[in-house]
This record gives sequence, structure tokens and C-alpha cells, in this order.
Amino acid sequence: MGTTGETSPERLLLTAGVQRVPSPKVDLFILRNFLSPEECQALIALIEANHRPSTIADSNGDTAFRTSSTCDLQADEPVVARVVDRICALSSLAAEHGEPLQGQRYEVGQEFKAHTDYFEPDGADFARFCSRSGQRTWTFMAFLNDVPAGGATRFKAIDKIVQPECGKLLFWNNRRPDGSVNPATLHQAMKVRKGMKYVITQWFRERAHQTA
Repeated sequence: MGTTGETSPERLLLTAGVQRVPSPKVDLFILRNFLSPEECQALIALIEANHRPSTIADSNGDTAFRTSSTCDLQADEPVVARVVDRICALSSLAAEHGEPLQGQRYEVGQEFKAHTDYFEPDGADFARFCSRSGQRTWTFMAFLNDVPAGGATRFKAIDKIVQPECGKLLFWNNRRPDGSVNPATLHQAMKVRKGMKYVITQWFRERAHQTA
């Protein structure tokens, strides 16, 4: 399990297979085969059993901005507990700083337009989301299946496109080195053109996570 509320590129690169995306703008990493096919299938089954329409903080009036479905994955599910433990071991981030693991489900035509994972400091919902646990720090997102067409994650500021691949982990720091939020982490879940897309996401906070 992780024991701290912070990590570093140097710590992350200690794990065999971790690749750093070359960019001075974003601390962005990829680790293939982080999850086994069996774990991915188990997580997909949990998402299929209990998903709901996704939402966003600070609604912008665009009803098509995020069209996926979301599933809150229960910490007492064995596969969920294993995945969280593994993310914390990789990063040295404390599980207490993590939000509950979430699953996302995309059908053909669904997407999440360009967005950042941190809460906008001047946004209407900033105090409600961040007053107790602080800002989001790191994002860990794993693809659960290969997508026949579409569904890539695009980081627009660095022109990096990451294709969905079963078991692949994509993770990044939502802040700059000085601790301020990093607009260069702007990313987009591109439209699925064929098949389905499933991912899981673990966000970490500055302080131990508490619901508002």
C-alpha cells in the first residue's frame, strides 16, 4: 500500500515497464499489461451491472460534453481492492488520499470532450469538492479492453494520442512542479466508432479523501 500523499517521476520510473511520455509540459506515463485480461473482464462485469449516466462538475451547458456512463466500484470487491493496492504500490500514494475507484463505459458515438481532471479553482463547485480533501493531484486510468475503432485518449496540448489497449495504465500529474494546476493536462476521450470502451479511473487528493 502507498504510505504518502505525494509521489514523483523518479519514484514511478522505478517500476519495470513504466514509460514516460517525452514532454516538458506534462508528467505523463504509460505502463502496459498493468491489469490481466481476467481482471479486466471482472471489472467490466461490475461496470455493466451498475452504471449510470456520467456527470461533470461546473456544468457548461453542453449536454453532449460527456456522454459516457459511470460506475462506482465498491472497495470490498476483491478485484477492486487488488487494483487499488497495486496502484498505491506503484506510486507510493496512500490509499486514504484516493477517491473511490470508478469505472466508465462508452458506447458507439459516446465521448468526453476536452477537459482537465482537476477542479477549476475559480469554478462554482470548487469549495464543495475541495474544501475537505483538497485538489486532485494524480490520475491513474486503465483501459479494460481493446476498442475496434475510436476511443483514444488525446492530450491536446502535447499532441499525444494514446490508443485503448486491454490492461494498459495511463497516469499523470494534474499539477505543475510548483503545485499549481496544469492546463496542459487537457485531454479528451475521443468518440468510440466501433465496439465498446471500458476504463477505470483512480484520482488522488492533496489530503485524505473525505466526502463533502
